[in-house]
Amino acid sequence: MRLKRLELSGFKSFAKHTILELPAAISAIVGPNGSGKSNIVESIQWALGEQSLKSLRGKKSEDFIFNGSASVPRMGKASVILVFDPGKHSQALGYDEVIISRKV
Repeated sequence: MRLKRLELSGFKSFAKHTILELPAAISAIVGPNGSGKSNIVESIQWALGEQSLKSLRGKKSEDFIFNGSASVPRMGKASVILVFDPGKHSQALGYDEVIISRKV
């Protein structure tokens, strides 16, 4: 099973609905400081059910909701959607995609 798409909306630094298409297997996320690399990794952990807020750099679940900026108001909710390609297991599952999501 391979992660093929990640959708973020209001999660930490991702105020706008953001879709990351992953056309091939990934081994690293790179970018300049402050670009959201850690938030991408934490969004995947969170969507997969991580319960430890401390390991996600938060103290309460509201810490995962975009807190606002000078030009963008605070969001009221956060969501993460993971879309997996089941690959060779698609016949056994009966689906072309497997979706896992989490909202707060």
